[in-house]
Amino acid sequence: MSSFQRNLELLNRRRIIYRREPIDDVPDIENSKYMFFENGTYQCYDLFKSTAKITTYKSLKWHLLVVWYLNPLLDQDSFMEIAEIIAKKEHGFVSFNMHPELLRKIVYDVSMCDLDQPPKNKLRKVIFKLHCGLVKEEKLRIVGQLIGRSNKIHPDDIYACMIDLHDLREKITIRRLSELLGVSSRTVHRHMCVELKREKELLNKEL
Repeated sequence: MSSFQRNLELLNRRRIIYRREPIDDVPDIENSKYMFFENGTYQCYDLFKSTAKITTYKSLKWHLLVVWYLNPLLDQDSFMEIAEIIAKKEHGFVSFNMHPELLRKIVYDVSMCDLDQPPKNKLRKVIFKLHCGLVKEEKLRIVGQLIGRSNKIHPDDIYACMIDLHDLREKITIRRLSELLGVSSRTVHRHMCVELKREKELLNKEL
């Protein structure tokens, strides 16, 4: 694992947007601390929220696609500059070194994408607001209360809890998911499809 600290100031100085709350989806519950979407939302983009670094070319391409999407006024040269910042291992965003030619190819591919089409994103049900002041244990308790308040659980509920646990730097286990959702471990196992099991492994590997 790379020991370089992520230098977000390099993006902040250039006024790059890398976080955006849902713009069309309306939360079922909203207060000063969080927003809750009963059916989930795909419109929340929050890059570099966790301390996990980008570990694959595929993930790097997705991060650059989101940056391109959230910053429509960027021209090709400026976007290339931002990509070089993110792809430089010493800046703390990625865990690997990258050949300049490969980066240029990824940047070209991304820049050819339709900005009207939002990048594929993870489903979120609970979105904590910036500077909400809540510690990890409080956030997890709120997630459990909101998502686990229904007697029935859906694979989307499990996935939403997995994302929240990952963002809070906590290992995803069946037992932890069952505690958050207020159901038995057997119930969680029953709803864990192949895709969820694979995602669980990938998220834990990032930690």
